[in-house]
Amino acid sequence: MRMKRSMTIAGLATASLTVATLAAGPLASASTLTVTGAPARLAPPLRVLTPPRMAIGTAINMDALSSDPTYKAVAATQFNVASPENVMKWEVVEPTQGTYDWTQADQFVAFARRNRQLVRGHTLVWHNQLPSWLTSGTFTNAQLQALLKKHVQEEARHFRGKIWQWDVVNEAFNDDGTPRQDIWYKAFGGTSYIADAFRWAHEADPKALLFYNDYNIESIGAKSNAVLAMVKQLRAQHLPISGVGFQGHLDIKYPAPSDFPQNLRRFSRAGLDTAVTEADVRVNVPAGATEPTDTSELITQATYFTVLLNGCLYTRRCISFTFWGFTDKYSWVPGVFPGEGAALILDQNYRPKPAFRAVQKALLVARFRR
Repeated sequence: MRMKRSMTIAGLATASLTVATLAAGPLASASTLTVTGAPARLAPPLRVLTPPRMAIGTAINMDALSSDPTYKAVAATQFNVASPENVMKWEVVEPTQGTYDWTQADQFVAFARRNRQLVRGHTLVWHNQLPSWLTSGTFTNAQLQALLKKHVQEEARHFRGKIWQWDVVNEAFNDDGTPRQDIWYKAFGGTSYIADAFRWAHEADPKALLFYNDYNIESIGAKSNAVLAMVKQLRAQHLPISGVGFQGHLDIKYPAPSDFPQNLRRFSRAGLDTAVTEADVRVNVPAGATEPTDTSELITQATYFTVLLNGCLYTRRCISFTFWGFTDKYSWVPGVFPGEGAALILDQNYRPKPAFRAVQKALLVARFRR
C-alpha cells in the first residue's frame, strides 16, 4: 500500500518560491531567505530553485552546527530537508542499555523545524554504529529480536509526527545481491527482520514515509536487482514500505551511473517513491592538500552530481535529493578513503565549487521546464 504523505513540500512557506516570483528576479527573491553569516556568493539558495514537488537537503553535523556560525547559516538557508549525520543512530540515542539520550537528536529536529525543513530520520536498523553494550553482550537470538523491536519502536515513537521520511533499514545487501549476514540476519535466521522493522516503525509512527536505504544501487545490476525484488515482495505482502533511498556515494575513478534514470523508473513502476539520500562525489586529493591539484577533476565531479540530480529531477516519484554534507571542511570522506576527498559542493572555506553552480543550473532548468 502507498502511504499518505503527512507533510507536503509545497506547504513549507520558505521552502520554495513560485515560478512567477523566480521569473521576476530569482536573485532578489533569494535574499528573503538570507540569515546573518550566510555567504552572499551562494545566492540564490538551492531551496529557492528546487521545483516544489521535490526537496533538496543535506546531512547535518551537530558539532559543526553548534560551533561554526557560517556552517549553521548555510545549513539553514540552502536546504529544505535535513538528515542527521549521526545523532539518531543507536549508539548515540541509547549509549547505556535502557537509558536513552535524545538530547542531540532533539536539537537537530528543533533546528530543522525552526528553519521550516522537513526531516529525514536516519537510521533505525543498521549493522554499524551499534552501542557497545549490544555488540559486546551475550544475548540470545530471541533477546536480540526483542531489543531490535524495542529500539525501532522507541525511536520512531519518540519522534512521532516530526519525521517526513525514515530510513528504516540501511544496507542489508552485499554488492553481489546476496543478503548481508550481519547481526540481525543471524539473530532472525534470515531477512525477516526487514519486514518486521517496517511493520514496527509504521505502528509507532503511522504517518511517516518509510524507506529502505543502500549504497551502490544507483546502476542496474545485481545489488539493485536484489533490492527491487525485495521491496516488490514487501509490497506484495501489503507491508508499509513507501520508498527506496539511493545513497549516491560516487568516485570519479569509476564511470558515472548513466543508467540511473532508467533504474529509478523501475522502482517508480513498482509503486515506490525514491530519493537520493547521501550524495557526495570524491576525487583524488594529494597528501596535505584539501582540493585536487588538477581542477579538471572538479569539473568531472560536477558532471557526476548532475547525473544524480537530473535522474531525480526527471523521475516523477523521486521526492528528495540530499547531499551528505555540503562543505569539504566537515566531510567524512578523507577519514575513510585515504588520498580522496573534496567530495562536496562547497570547499573548506564555503566557496562554491563547479558542482554547486552545476546544481544551481540543473535546478533552475528543471524548475522552468514545461
